[in-house]
Amino acid sequence: QVQLVESGGGWVQAGGSLRLSCAASGRTFSTYDMGWFGQAPGKEREFVAAMSWGVGTTYYADSVYGRFIISRDNVRNTVYLQMNSLKPEDTAVYYCAADSVPGSRLRYFKSWGPGTQVTVSS
Repeated sequence: QVQLVESGGGWVQAGGSLRLSCAASGRTFSTYDMGWFGQAPGKEREFVAAMSWGVGTTYYADSVYGRFIISRDNVRNTVYLQMNSLKPEDTAVYYCAADSVPGSRLRYFKSWGPGTQVTVSS
């Protein structure tokens, strides 16, 4: 099972940007689908973005499409989430995920990081 550690969270004003990073252990990072999920206070964890291994097809939640960008560096075993034009409703704990469950369309994953807090003030 791959180990994941997120970083880059923090406080930002609405309209600002943050870049989250997720460092993964293991030698097979390039073969994992990767994803980002967010959990707002009092709500369930929700899909934000994902990227497939190989071709690197990307998927986004409607709420972040055009504002967030997922990318990966297979040499550094790291996946990123560039968050632009942030809104107060983006406030959440953001979790990195690896190794999607087959057939889940990159919505269910086997490994999770501990999360990093993002707070957007109005």
